[in-house]
Amino acid sequence: MIDQQELEILKGALDRLSEGFIDLPPADSHLDSKRIREVMDDVAVRMQDNYPYHHPRYAGQMLKPPHPVARIAYMLALWINPNNHALDGGRASSAMEKEAVAAIGAMLGFDEPLGHLCGGGTMANLEALWIAGKLHPGKKIVASVQAHYTHSRISEVLSLGFDAVATDDFGRMDPAALEDILAEGEVGTVVVTLGTTGVGAIDPLDDILRLRQKYEFRIHVDAAYGGYFQIASRLNSKSRKAFDEIGNADSIVIDPHKHGLQPYGCGCVLFRDPAVGVLYQHESPYTYFSSGDLHLGEISLECSRPGAAAVALWATQQLLPMVHGGEFSEMLDKSLLAARALYEKMAASKKFRTLLPPELDIVVYAVDSADAKTASSRARAVFNKAATKNLHLALIELPMALVKTYWPELESNQESVTCLRSCLMKPEHLDWVDDIYDVLETVC
Repeated sequence: MIDQQELEILKGALDRLSEGFIDLPPADSHLDSKRIREVMDDVAVRMQDNYPYHHPRYAGQMLKPPHPVARIAYMLALWINPNNHALDGGRASSAMEKEAVAAIGAMLGFDEPLGHLCGGGTMANLEALWIAGKLHPGKKIVASVQAHYTHSRISEVLSLGFDAVATDDFGRMDPAALEDILAEGEVGTVVVTLGTTGVGAIDPLDDILRLRQKYEFRIHVDAAYGGYFQIASRLNSKSRKAFDEIGNADSIVIDPHKHGLQPYGCGCVLFRDPAVGVLYQHESPYTYFSSGDLHLGEISLECSRPGAAAVALWATQQLLPMVHGGEFSEMLDKSLLAARALYEKMAASKKFRTLLPPELDIVVYAVDSADAKTASSRARAVFNKAATKNLHLALIELPMALVKTYWPELESNQESVTCLRSCLMKPEHLDWVDDIYDVLETVC
């Protein structure tokens, strides 16, 4: 887990950081190193009670270790502990945040967007839908039934109406079903998900944009999970069409703490039209006095925010530019290839049933059985047995109608089926597909 080189790099960076403050008079820290060592030993023991999120044998939830440069930069920034709400609380880190967000905007096709980092996708989506509600007061928010539950919950928090749109056999929003809702004239914003967190489905943004020409509504793209695949080279043609149109959305959310190799929490919200910043305006008589430049707190619902997150993201972008065909892009492609490789192996297995073909790096499969209840029970058994072999998976409940599309002979003796789900979001997973499959065959 621990590479001593990381600690050496951090020590060198800290020495360099200290050079900027040599003119200050000394201030004793009174460090009780003995007691701190005792406490940290206890912390280390307690932290052993975790799944091995960093290891390729962890193929369950959306948990990915930060890149070493992000980890080192974050720790370095903690010696300053900047707050990116106002410029006097985070001078260098605020500048880094602006640069990092602009780079993400450029990757997604936004020229000079308004945006900032936040605690994660939920907060980022809250801000996007809050702006949407101000621009279309009283209008509904709609998202697919496979979209993240946060959209319906946020709509409730904002006192906005919400409707769920049916999906097709691939878990994507159905444009025909969407048009039926749009025809009622009550929709203000359509949430288009590019990478659902359940099955990794890509909503047809290109088709939905054509509907915007007929009906008046905002398009908010929730790319919290899938956004970085914009620079991947191995997307299928249908997904590529959707990603190619992402710059035509009104707002976008992306989570650097997922595929962006960042520590939690680091989300990002961007608006194509910077003029929406006027909707954030508020008075703070003691906060924004240190500079006439834009303070990030002036365009954010959150107040205090960790400048360390911005420093880590900026450092990562310097090391791994977000460009097609670069090292970072190749990492994403490896995750796509890993998912397809596992899917193909599971499709050839006599013990499992593959369901939706993976569009991103999420593979969903069921345990072969005669009926839905037995399939669900066997999936939970495989989940538990695999864990004893240090292979950690996830479970997902899928509606019977969707499962029957791929498994028509399955007896429907309950409304949903518990299935297994693997997020192969580490590039190393490509080299571990055979190992993962062998364990699955052994425990089933």
